[in-house]
Amino acid sequence: MKYGSLIIDKKEYVYLKRILNISGYAEDLQTKNSIQRLMGELKNAQIVNDSEMPIDVIRFNSKIMVYSENGWERSIQLVIPQDKDAKQDKISILTPMGAALFGYSEGDTIEWDFPSGKQVIKIVAVVQDENQNKIKTPI
Repeated sequence: MKYGSLIIDKKEYVYLKRILNISGYAEDLQTKNSIQRLMGELKNAQIVNDSEMPIDVIRFNSKIMVYSENGWERSIQLVIPQDKDAKQDKISILTPMGAALFGYSEGDTIEWDFPSGKQVIKIVAVVQDENQNKIKTPI
């Protein structure tokens, strides 16, 4: 891990904790396990102000290229749950892939349990969306 622990923007952290607490009741075992693992990783995360966020760290709306040791590659965008859209490769933070990637950075390699089994994925590229700070947080 490039920075030693997850790095998360303070506002995104507060929002993420809220949705993870609500989502802890997921029916799908794989999703539930991924959410629990992310919650565990958040305990050691570096929480920083937006101005201190490294440009290569995955956060809400980041566009990411990942590569699996199994040989597949995917370009995705990590979004809040209500913005998910599989046709546009926008995945929710509440999916196993979303939970696996959040807070990691370009160049990091992650081993995670996915519905298809344990996989090692490498984060090849991270690009921040120009709407980065415009997260819609429902009250």
